[in-house]
Amino acid sequence: MQEKFNWNSLNHHLLEHGFVKTEPLLSPMQCQSLIDGYDDDIYRSTIDMQRYNFGRGQYKYFHYPHPPLIGKLREYFYSNLLITAREWAQRLKIDQNLPDHHQDYLKLCQTHQQHRPTPLILKYGPEDYNCLHQDLYGPIHFPYQAAIMLSDQKQYNGGEFTLVEQRPRQQSVAHVQTLKQGQAIIFAVNEFPKQGKKGYYRAKLRHGVSKITRGNRHTLGIILHDAK
Repeated sequence: MQEKFNWNSLNHHLLEHGFVKTEPLLSPMQCQSLIDGYDDDIYRSTIDMQRYNFGRGQYKYFHYPHPPLIGKLREYFYSNLLITAREWAQRLKIDQNLPDHHQDYLKLCQTHQQHRPTPLILKYGPEDYNCLHQDLYGPIHFPYQAAIMLSDQKQYNGGEFTLVEQRPRQQSVAHVQTLKQGQAIIFAVNEFPKQGKKGYYRAKLRHGVSKITRGNRHTLGIILHDAK
């Protein structure tokens, strides 16, 4: 796993814009291993997106205990995003308790009846897509999450990662991002501090995936809070 990122630069961009892309974090071998494990017995539930009007496609939530790489990624993102998350709370004047370690944060989730793990793998085929949404899962949620592209860009067409920023008294803005294999995009789960004339305001952010026009696309989602 690539860890030599300039996190000061990444976190600055994340605070200002609500999202940021990294250089490739996982190797092609690690990505393929996760894709190959999609049918293994390591998941707590499988969701058919069309059944719930979430879009088209399928995703699976990992169960506890996590595979080593998934657990390591949750710890990795939490530790590197913690300072930014605390600044996020300060700018938005939110009283949020963010412990130094991810395991302690999960214990905090448990005190609010959030016990179910949230990391997941999403699988899309031709004509599949993901509607705009937010991954809140309960009253306790870490401000940021990550999506890691597992598929090579040669394996599919379409499927752009789409973020829509809702602005008060203005029209929304779409940010359309393409990801290389192994590359992560980190983004606000719900809202991020946007500088306005009178200080920071809460800019809402929703995310989704545009329609796949060819091939298959797999993505790993790393969410740092657990679900009710």
